[in-house]
Amino acid sequence: MTSALPRTPAQPGRFGGLDGLRAIAVGLVLIYHFFPHALPGGFLGVDIFFAISGFLITSLLLREVELRGGIRLGAFWRRRARRLLPALGLVLLVCSSLALLIGGDILVGLGRQITGTAFFVSNWVFIANGADYFARDTPELFRNTWSLSIEEQFYILLPLLVIALLRLRGRSSRAVLLTLLGIASAALMVMLSQQGADPTRIYFGSDTHTFGLFWGAALATLVHPRRGAESPAPLRRSQQVLLGALALSALGVIAWLACTLPEGSPQSFEGGFQLAIIAALALVWAVTRNGAAIGRALDVAPLRWVGERSYGIYLWHWPLLIIVTAALGAAGNPWSIALIAGGATIVAATLSYRFVEQPVRRFGLRRSLRLAFRPSAYTPKQRGVTIALGAVLLLTLPATALAIARAPEQTSAAAAIARGQEAADASAQNSADEADRKDSPSDGAKDSEAPTDSTDQKDQKDPKGQKGPKLPPGPLVPRGDSISALGDSVMLASLPELETALPGIEIDAAVSRGMGVGVELADEWAASGRLRPFLVVGLGTNGPVAPEDLDAIYRTAGDRPIVLVNAHADRDWIPGVNEELTRFARDHRGVVVADWTGAVTGVPDALAGDDIHPNPSGGEIYADSVKRALEELQSPGEARGFALPRR
Repeated sequence: MTSALPRTPAQPGRFGGLDGLRAIAVGLVLIYHFFPHALPGGFLGVDIFFAISGFLITSLLLREVELRGGIRLGAFWRRRARRLLPALGLVLLVCSSLALLIGGDILVGLGRQITGTAFFVSNWVFIANGADYFARDTPELFRNTWSLSIEEQFYILLPLLVIALLRLRGRSSRAVLLTLLGIASAALMVMLSQQGADPTRIYFGSDTHTFGLFWGAALATLVHPRRGAESPAPLRRSQQVLLGALALSALGVIAWLACTLPEGSPQSFEGGFQLAIIAALALVWAVTRNGAAIGRALDVAPLRWVGERSYGIYLWHWPLLIIVTAALGAAGNPWSIALIAGGATIVAATLSYRFVEQPVRRFGLRRSLRLAFRPSAYTPKQRGVTIALGAVLLLTLPATALAIARAPEQTSAAAAIARGQEAADASAQNSADEADRKDSPSDGAKDSEAPTDSTDQKDQKDPKGQKGPKLPPGPLVPRGDSISALGDSVMLASLPELETALPGIEIDAAVSRGMGVGVELADEWAASGRLRPFLVVGLGTNGPVAPEDLDAIYRTAGDRPIVLVNAHADRDWIPGVNEELTRFARDHRGVVVADWTGAVTGVPDALAGDDIHPNPSGGEIYADSVKRALEELQSPGEARGFALPRR
């Protein structure tokens, strides 16, 4: 696996333009996370990193083979550890300690996240725990480490692949094998997407998302100069123009995809990512050509400065964004959050690069630790830095342990949903028990004597001497036992309050349900005679609402009045959903909208940490919104409160 040549350090030449590309890549990711609506496809910045990493690391390995006659695996992996671990460890300790001060949802699963990150398998840990990369409601504190795990898994495999590939003759045959491995990964991404697999599983999978690394390695193998080859001649003007045009075209493709590609969509998995990688590789090839003017242009001082610190910026930005968002709560807005979290990211990444990453890369981890315990080896300034780092470790190590110990078992949103599910299970059990009692012969006599109306409506004379039910003043709300309700997890979390406000209401609500499922359930209920005189539908949280689905529910309901509950969530499709519900209610008789989002917006403590699912007080607001909508359906003075027939 290694040669016996002297251990003189390799001095590889520097590739021009790569720091500028890193700056562009990390900029895309930051804009996507800070302002997701402004750059919906900014997640492609990670794939640019993959293409750069595959190209650069393979190039360095091939240079090592030329200089040393082989690859020292231990030395390679130590260099990777020096590069990655110090900054990563600092981020884990500091951000876990800051999260402890905030508490709540951002601590959920902290121990699993740190363990997965430390062993570079966090992408699979997130998959196993059902994380959703594209959900911003209950984000994991160290979600961004998934890409680092994929890269490190690749770095374990890559030198072994290079050693095996060196047995093949010719650069083309080596590049072909690496290209085929990348094609297999890309094809698996497409196949799983077409099979309807979970988008996060596709995105996080090492098997589905390494084609950028493989293709970057293939490019490095293909363009690596042959041993003993002469230095390339200076580029002619026409070549510079062609390289510049190719680079600008590739940048244009990446910019177009970043502005238009929907996250977690079939478009992204079935062509979007693949096209982005091809454009990134064309860009890498163009800017790294010896003497390329476009490479020098990308190496301007600001871009190069950001690119050199891009690793730290990527590591720090996400947990700081989560911490700042949780700390500001309802008082935060996207701009204030971005300003605080972005500023803190730049400061933290700069300090980490200067005082942690660079010294460890220069001296190595063990020597750096030995020097840390020899204050006499430092200048007063260096001793101050060492003392400061020691104090950080002294504070953050126990704080991180305490944060892991105090981490809640589930998020507040999960707790709200679980509370609703418990109430639903209890209602189902009560209904089953009631059915058993009615079927029991011993209870038959009692049942036959039970009153048929659960409300107190004894005949009384009104002031005119006429008999009739005693009615409350104002609009009437139908009884709960005349209402069927179909909903998603928001309705499920509100179920206890709905049952209190509307006793006897029948609710079928479940997590991750969309309007299409509601169409099927309404059809089943109508066909079985189970659909009651009033229908409440709350199914807009989990995706866009198609007009044809609303039409189908309207046809199924027949003459039954319908209440459509609008949606409240920080998701791209929510405004469109609420506009569609409002339009449909305006254009159809007997349909009204329950303004849940208008009622709950800005109410303190009404929602769980995801700002979507209601706490008990939010459940009361949800139930009141439905009751007010039901009142809108009623004609004043109707004894039973049924709406006028549709015309």
